[in-house]
Parts: sequence; structure tokens; C-alpha cells
Amino acid sequence: MQDKEKKMGKLKVVQYINQFFAQVGGEDKADYPMEYHEGAMGPGLAFQQAFGDEAEIVGTIVCGDSYFGENTDKVKPEILKKVAELKPDLFIAGPAFNAGRYGFACATIAAAVQEELHIPVITGMYVENPGADEAKSKIYIVSTKNSAAGMRDAVKKMAPLGLKLARGEKIGSSKEEGYIPQGIRVNFFEEKRGSKRAVEMLLAKISGKEFTTEYPMPSFDRVAPMPAIKDMSKATIALVTSGGIVPKGNPDHIESSNATRYGEYSLKGVNDLTAETYETAHGGYDPSYANQDADRVLPVDVLRDLEKEGKIGKLYDYFYTTVGNGTAVASAKKFAEEIGAKLKKDHVDAVILTST
Repeated sequence: MQDKEKKMGKLKVVQYINQFFAQVGGEDKADYPMEYHEGAMGPGLAFQQAFGDEAEIVGTIVCGDSYFGENTDKVKPEILKKVAELKPDLFIAGPAFNAGRYGFACATIAAAVQEELHIPVITGMYVENPGADEAKSKIYIVSTKNSAAGMRDAVKKMAPLGLKLARGEKIGSSKEEGYIPQGIRVNFFEEKRGSKRAVEMLLAKISGKEFTTEYPMPSFDRVAPMPAIKDMSKATIALVTSGGIVPKGNPDHIESSNATRYGEYSLKGVNDLTAETYETAHGGYDPSYANQDADRVLPVDVLRDLEKEGKIGKLYDYFYTTVGNGTAVASAKKFAEEIGAKLKKDHVDAVILTST
């Protein structure tokens, strides 16, 4: 039946998704091992609808984000073996949006399928996903919104580009097709010459109207370092972390990925972060060691010792925490501005920033 459909032009597709989109579970099931399901499931149903009669998702490979990250050398060959058996015309990974570990998995397995099996691949991610930087020069990564709320838009762009790849058709520019630029420049003729386009952009800018530059420049923060503290024995030191350390139960419900908030918690009378009172909300690393002793991420115990020894003036009465896993740069900047204003108001002399 499948051979007949292939002759008629129907393409075979295999998709890779994580435990969340397979509806197995959330972070509690991130260690879910790789398994195979026949047919489409999760976002594959939307892709199947978008493909219509042109392609069929014959199978779905599911794997937990943590399991893939912690067992990459083991699970990658297993997935490649299964994909090779199915002999698809196209391999779809994700889309992963702004989920860091999911993005890593999608980028890694998609690149491997293309390089080792020579099967066309496509995935989708938010431009700030670490997986995008990892593989955008190797594979086609469609630019998506930063959360699953953008699924419809992602499918709308990924499905037609995927069909083009599967058929071996010519792929247009990143602007035309919606994928993240791969750093390859292609010459083409514009309808209007450069001088006219430049003047139109300048007039739009002067008039306060929207315009799109043809050559976006990278934007880098230039932050002048503060002078060194002259006397640490009189300095107030604060702790700020993107490692997700929170009081037990995560009272402010800081997200495990793509955080939209941060927490402010008192350290008054706290000399040690115990397993009974603190944990991590972070979904981007193995939480076992941080949950056993949160001081490994937020060193309250060491700073209390330095305080007692007189090597620092005092540890600031509050610590600030969020999750850096997949968190948008704009959100992180907003958190920093708010936290910085509070620390400045309380005359904090220095901040120790810790990660995972």
C-alpha cells in the first residue's frame, strides 16, 4: 500500500517529539526513554492535516528531554536505526520553540539523520533557543515563537518547507521560506535599486514609521566594569542565581523553562540550605545534587562562614532567583533591572551571580 502511495507521490514522514508533546507528562517524565509509535501523535496531527494527501506521518519517535541529554551517545544510534528501517522521505524534529533541552535534542538528532542517513530534515525553534545556534548552519530550522502557543504558525511554515525538502525542490531565501538564516549569502536582483530602498528606509525612520533593515547588525551590551571593592570586610554581598533555587514547594511557581518571573526570598536567620527547606525549580539540568544541598548552587553556607570570619561585612538579607533555561533575553534584562534597583536602594556593594 505504501509503495503504491509513494508512486502516486505520497511522501513518508517520521517525526521526533518529547514527552510533553506526546502527552506522557511534564518535567516529572523528562527521563522517559525512547520509544516508537506508529502514525502521527501530538503536533504530528497538525502536520498531517497541513500535508493533506501529499504526505503521511508513518511513525513518531518519543523521548524525554533529560533522557536524551543524559544518554545521547546511547539513544542517538537507537533513533537512527529506527529511522533507517522506516526509510522516510522527510524527518521532522519538534518544533521545540524555546525549550532548551528539547531544542538540543531536536538539533542533535535532526543533524545526525541528515548527515548519517542522508534524509532531508527540518525542525523549528525560537531564535534564542540554544539548539538553534548549535545547528542552524547544518539544517533548516524554521523560526518559531517562544512557546507552544505558536504551534499553528510553526506548522504553517514548516509543512510546506518540509515538502519542498522531501521532493528535492529548490529552497528559497530565509526571508521567503521562514527559516533561521544559515550564514549563506545568495545574489539576486531586487525590483528597486539600493539607493532608492535606502532613501525609503531613511524617510520611514525620520517619520517614525516601521521599516526593516536589509542588514541587521548584532547588538552587544557594553558594560563598563565597576571598580574593585577596596575593603571586603565592610562590604554587603548579595546572592542572585539563575539556577532556580527556591523554598521547598516553589511558592511563586517559577517556571522550569522560559521563566516569566523571579523570586525574592529572605535569608534572615538562614545559615544553610537544607534538602528539607530548599530545592531547584530548574528544568534544564539534573536537579538531584541541587535538591540534596542547594548550597551547591547558592552558596549561603560559605558566605555565612566568611561573614563570621570577618572576611566580608555581611550577607544581604534576601536572595533573588529565576530559571535561565530557555528564558528570553528580554525577560532576563527586565529581571536584572528590577533586581538591580532593589540592591542599589539597599546599598549592596557587590553581587555574586551563580548559574547551574
